[in-house]
Amino acid sequence: MKPFVVHPDDITFVGEGLFRPECVLCTEKGNIYTADWNGGVACLEPDGRRHLLLPRNPAFQIRPNGIAMCRDGSFLLANLGDEGGLFRLEKSGKLSEVLTILEGTPLPPANFVLVDPDDRIWLTISTRRTPRALGYRPNVADGYIVLIDSLGARIVADGLGYTNEIQFDDAGKWLYVNETFGRRLTRFRVRSDGHLTDRQTVVTFGHGVYPDGLAFDAEGGIWVTSIVSNRVIRIPPEGPPHVVVEDADRDHVELVEKAFLNGNMGRPHLDRVKGQQLKNISSLAFGGPDLRTAYLGCLLGDSLATFRSPVPGRAPVHWKYDQ
Repeated sequence: MKPFVVHPDDITFVGEGLFRPECVLCTEKGNIYTADWNGGVACLEPDGRRHLLLPRNPAFQIRPNGIAMCRDGSFLLANLGDEGGLFRLEKSGKLSEVLTILEGTPLPPANFVLVDPDDRIWLTISTRRTPRALGYRPNVADGYIVLIDSLGARIVADGLGYTNEIQFDDAGKWLYVNETFGRRLTRFRVRSDGHLTDRQTVVTFGHGVYPDGLAFDAEGGIWVTSIVSNRVIRIPPEGPPHVVVEDADRDHVELVEKAFLNGNMGRPHLDRVKGQQLKNISSLAFGGPDLRTAYLGCLLGDSLATFRSPVPGRAPVHWKYDQ
């Protein structure tokens, strides 16, 4: 596919009243699900209706960041709240713990969760630092990846520079991971026991790029979203990466760059991002009948930005679960 560019004026929006829709899932049925900081999952139906799936009587406020859909229609919630951990939210509203303690230590705030075709659960922890903003540093690499399968829960990769979204290649032999403040896309070879080895840097990103969201298209291209600069970048199977979308406030990007390199970047640098249209985009999911509509999750908006792609996305594992 030849490089193409989407101008901010060509971006449209769907949904309204969403609460920090950081993570987006699309299904063949046409439903769009987003993480919602009311404590659960918001659903946008094809006819425009919106409803919330919330826990019944939770013990504390869940702050879902990444979400994953399971075969039975329940959702896994990576809790970015101070309590951390991974939870399951059923259609009935029942909320249960999946993993809150690992190796005798409470899990820190969790970033992203992925379910693979074998129903194994992969969870990313961005940093062990408290508060998390202390992990927004170029010299901090204490993030890790947890695997939960029939053998239990265990750390299968460590020493990552703010672990964010993960995705498998088509063959399931490599696991790709965005290191947001390591400013690189990394991949690991996946062993039969789930352990991750042979760490490789796929792309090192430069000025203004803080990789967050991660998705594959049907041609093997990798799509990366960047917080702060509101960029969407496509990495083709062969050839250099190119910017598909950019809606950046250049003065703010320069401010963040300076703070990042000086080691004093904090939450205000992420909470004041603005562009002409986009509000600190964080993730990307392909949907629609032809999988050519890209939906952008975000940290600061209350709706989802969308644009049309000339190449379809790869159908996610959960594509047919919502029947």
